[in-house]
Amino acid sequence: MDHHDEKQPPPIRRSTGSATSGKRKSSSTEEREEEEEVWDYESLNKNLQQVQFILDRNRVLIQQVNQNHQSMLSQNMVNNISLIQEINSNISKVVALYSHLSNDFSSMVNLHNHNNN
Repeated sequence: MDHHDEKQPPPIRRSTGSATSGKRKSSSTEEREEEEEVWDYESLNKNLQQVQFILDRNRVLIQQVNQNHQSMLSQNMVNNISLIQEINSNISKVVALYSHLSNDFSSMVNLHNHNNN
């Protein structure tokens, strides 16, 4: 056991440091890579929470649009214009967040594959 193994391990330890290429990674390199993986999981979780918040908001807006439509009152129909605009804006935000999620997930998989090689 070398002096690198005596350090406190990071919260999530996936590897002993032996790579299939025969090279041995330093403990500090392993810790940085594992911290990056944890960060990616946190980023994924944060983005998923944002998506859920926006989808919940859209659910409320859609219910309001439906109620306004059913009322057949002219002012409620006018109010629906801004509600529908907000729904459309929120959909664009969800698309952007899903794009970011996809990129984060791909990066996380690539990092994981790289670490296992």
